[in-house]
Amino acid sequence: MPLKAYGVLITRAVDTRREGAVDTPHYQIHLTDDQGVHYRAAVNVLSQERPSELLYLVDEDFRHPVTARLAGLAGGWNTLPPGPGGPNLDFVRGNLFDPAKLRTLPPDLPGDGNDLADILDHYVRRAVADPDARLYLFGERFGPEPGVRDKVFGFLPGNGIHDIHMNQGNGRRFRGDDGVWQDGGILIRFPGQDRWVGIFLAFQSQSWHTDDVTGHALEDVDGSRPEPGALPVRIVAALVNPPGPAPEAETVTLLNASPDPVDLTGWRIGDRLGQKSPVPAGTLAAGACRLVPLAGGAQLGNHGGEITLFDAKGLKAHGVSYTGEQAAREGWTVVF
Repeated sequence: MPLKAYGVLITRAVDTRREGAVDTPHYQIHLTDDQGVHYRAAVNVLSQERPSELLYLVDEDFRHPVTARLAGLAGGWNTLPPGPGGPNLDFVRGNLFDPAKLRTLPPDLPGDGNDLADILDHYVRRAVADPDARLYLFGERFGPEPGVRDKVFGFLPGNGIHDIHMNQGNGRRFRGDDGVWQDGGILIRFPGQDRWVGIFLAFQSQSWHTDDVTGHALEDVDGSRPEPGALPVRIVAALVNPPGPAPEAETVTLLNASPDPVDLTGWRIGDRLGQKSPVPAGTLAAGACRLVPLAGGAQLGNHGGEITLFDAKGLKAHGVSYTGEQAAREGWTVVF
């Protein structure tokens, strides 16, 4: 079953604590919201399954429609209903980043800038020093625990968030945590710089091809991450805001970057809500592009969205996202 209490916690960071590299260490963050409620975020820096080093990605200029979907949420804890309708994170379906860019780091080593705790500390301490910075932490709520002090920072009552990492495609031991549109992550907003920083964590044991209902790893499918530059067919552009009144003639441009022809028969293009349009059948030659009209099915909104390419087996082949700012210029093609 999925996480019991998934949501996003919007707070200020006030302190941090490292736990080294023994047992099941976490990077701990002390947080407070605008009402003075205290929270603790427990961020995994080591997996209980092998390989134990976590995958991580930091986007120092995170631009994605999810940031606009967060607008209007109150500070503190916000429970998010399941599904793609809100600002929920999904590493597979949400096209938040390129999984091929994830890297591994040990949890804690002597020296500076050479372990996962150092990476987290760099960005969170920046937020601690900036009174206007806000952390948006996605994961599962724990507490409040009346009469019980927090075991790390000592505030009362114990209260916070964990599972701030990918929460699908798990092996048998943690399969019960699987779900869709419930992945964890850290977004940090620095208003003075008009900048968002995105921090995403996953376990090496998790699959990147998961069931659309349960979030379980698909059987008899290679769930490993793609190697950098290894995807043969990819989305390279989209006309999301064509000139003229609705319904508009939206298009998506595909490129075959491989040296071999690829048969696109049965391939489809989908949007965030799972609506799909067929790709015209036929072979795409090596190095060639194909303009795909979205006649019915997938819809590309002008306030930002996600575009996903599926192969003939229904597996995700590539995915991109665009913001409302990118879609604002009528008639311009968004290039990815």
